[in-house]
Amino acid sequence: MRALRILLIVVVILGILFVVVDRVAVHFAEGEAAGKLKTTEDLASTPDVSIKGFPFLTQVASGTLDDVEVGIKDYDAATGTAGKTIRIEDLNADMKDVSFTGDYSSATARTATGSALISYSELLKNVDTQPTDLGLGFTGRVVGLADGGNGKIKVTLDLTVPGIGAHQKVPVLSSVTVKDNSVEVHADNLPKLAGVTLVENRFRQASDFQQAIDQLPGGVRLDKVEAVQDGVKIAVKGSNVKLAG
Repeated sequence: MRALRILLIVVVILGILFVVVDRVAVHFAEGEAAGKLKTTEDLASTPDVSIKGFPFLTQVASGTLDDVEVGIKDYDAATGTAGKTIRIEDLNADMKDVSFTGDYSSATARTATGSALISYSELLKNVDTQPTDLGLGFTGRVVGLADGGNGKIKVTLDLTVPGIGAHQKVPVLSSVTVKDNSVEVHADNLPKLAGVTLVENRFRQASDFQQAIDQLPGGVRLDKVEAVQDGVKIAVKGSNVKLAG
């Protein structure tokens, strides 16, 4: 009985030591991965990297990590216009089946899904706000974006009334969708101004717009978008997503 008791104590101690070593190893690996990702994506701050699953060491031995979560506070994505970027906030991605090279210099996730936010102020910064000819002497430009409720964006147009040159603020509820890796904003209904219905295609030159979101981390792409209180919430997805290398 005494020998059995000693054996059990040894087994427990070895188990505890294994857990400690495993957790130390995963903490170190998370730090290394975060540093590598910061360098690869040229980030201003170090991202959060969390390696899920236990034990970590057996995953390392297999060459594939089951689940890695990455959080990037701010990311400046390309817009398709030279020299212009758009700030993406709180980009969180869940990477599945992450394989890596023997020297850990590169890693690739089989699939990735995630979400992020583009604030209304950031989206507005990239909208062309030059006055547009709407016909019949009217001109208009976008001057505000806000939550319109029920997944809609409230687009505020500043319209110049013909003859008197007065300015009128006109809110237009708009739908937001994904088109060709761009956020597309499209007015649901056209307003009547001074009892006059404007030509639709002219009005939409002022009210509707697209914002390209290019070169997201690892090559993930836009999947869905939704208007929320603080901005446009985007969902992203990808396959064979490179975390580093």
